Amino acid sequence: MGFKALFDDLLNRDGTGAAPVEATELDRYEQQEQDIITKIEHQRKMEVGLGRLIKHPIEVLTETPTNSLIATVPISFLFFIVGISLIVVNYGFQAIFSTTLVDDVIVFSILIPVVPLALLDFKEGRREKSLEEALPNFFRDVAGMNDSGMTLPNAVHIVAEGEYGMLTPYIRKLDVDMSWNVPFVEAITGFGRRIGTPLAERSVDLIAKASTAGGDVSEVLRAAARDSFEFINLKKERASNMLIYEVIIVAAFFVFLFVIAILESTFLSTMADAGAQAAESGAGSQFIGNVDMDLYKRLFSHSAMIMGFFSGLVAGQMGEGRATAGLKFSAVMLFIAWLLFRFVI
Repeated sequence: MGFKALFDDLLNRDGTGAAPVEATELDRYEQQEQDIITKIEHQRKMEVGLGRLIKHPIEVLTETPTNSLIATVPISFLFFIVGISLIVVNYGFQAIFSTTLVDDVIVFSILIPVVPLALLDFKEGRREKSLEEALPNFFRDVAGMNDSGMTLPNAVHIVAEGEYGMLTPYIRKLDVDMSWNVPFVEAITGFGRRIGTPLAERSVDLIAKASTAGGDVSEVLRAAARDSFEFINLKKERASNMLIYEVIIVAAFFVFLFVIAILESTFLSTMADAGAQAAESGAGSQFIGNVDMDLYKRLFSHSAMIMGFFSGLVAGQMGEGRATAGLKFSAVMLFIAWLLFRFVI
């Protein structure tokens, strides 16, 4: 190799002595890197918001009770529009005011979002109750293990091998966090956040603040256990005391239905017959000549369905402190009122 060729070769090398990468090869590497970044961003978008709903629709819709409304409210609205349109097309616009078909459409338009919401809320209530009832035992057991000389990670590890019902998976996740040397305060905060119940967040906040202030962890855990136990007892006592009022509300609804049934089958029927006979005899309609039974029946049905729906909400608020907890009563009583007036009265 001549001196000129050697000089040109040195000029074409970088500071490390490596041969330069061709432009096409650089473009290929950059394209691969861009493809990887694009895939990562796409995967990130699919884990939140609309992307997650498309990828995991059942999981998202059942994650919380209110999430079910994402699907049920549009379905209910579509059902209402289609139902009203069919009534108008088949029977005319006047049928909206003169038949009970509109009532059927409205009742099922209400039940479509209410029933899934009520079922999921009932399931969530049972889950929350199970988790909260296991919390005092968990705190008490960890405190006992810690008093025996074990470190907190070892105490949590031993306790995680036990059975605490629906709380067990959360305890085992806490054990995994602490086995990776996650600080206790950070780990217990994540534990409460994953459980997501008001009592768990309250207890965990108490433990985290006391531990940060330098208190005895065992005593803090025992205090949290006592507080949780008292909180659960208060909830049980309230539910027990308010049960009689829930029964009264439900009983009042059925008494209302019974009174309407008797009124419609005896008093109003007698008035209608008397009015018809008076009209035939030429007495006219001076007193009770025309009694529109369909109108009265529709008014009674509306009042019964409205009473049933809102009585259920009141029962839930009084019994469990949440109106949504009464949706199960509302759905059942609304459906019973509809069945009674649609097929019996």
